[in-house]
Amino acid sequence: MASVSIYLNFAGNAEEAFNHYRKVFNTEFTSPLMRMRDMPAHPSAPPLPESEMDKVMHVAMPILGGTLIMATDMLESLGHKLKEGNNITISLNPDTKPEADRLFKELSNGEKDAVAPHEEFWGYWGTCKDRFGIRWMFNVMNPM
Repeated sequence: MASVSIYLNFAGNAEEAFNHYRKVFNTEFTSPLMRMRDMPAHPSAPPLPESEMDKVMHVAMPILGGTLIMATDMLESLGHKLKEGNNITISLNPDTKPEADRLFKELSNGEKDAVAPHEEFWGYWGTCKDRFGIRWMFNVMNPM
């Protein structure tokens, strides 16, 4: 079933933040916290430095009204720089790849700050910033 969530980027302290939010909202992570070391190596990407291997690749938990917040740590070794404007993304989780493609096309509208939806190890994923400066992410998860 399609859903919407809020994706947060952190400068290396996602785990600390989400442990705090877990107490504030009296909730639990939806699955075990995934670390960068858990990610399969990509043949065209350089290996991560040991100092970044335990950073958060993905964490998620429900807060109020069924809203799900998710997060990752941005990695300096990959040139990521956290700044206001790239720290929050609206994550759309459509039911199908064609719907993800349609949403991407309509929202990206030819903007340069975009990665078209494509296969990743967890599912079909893409991201863009729209003409109003809002960041969007598209995820069609692989069946478990």
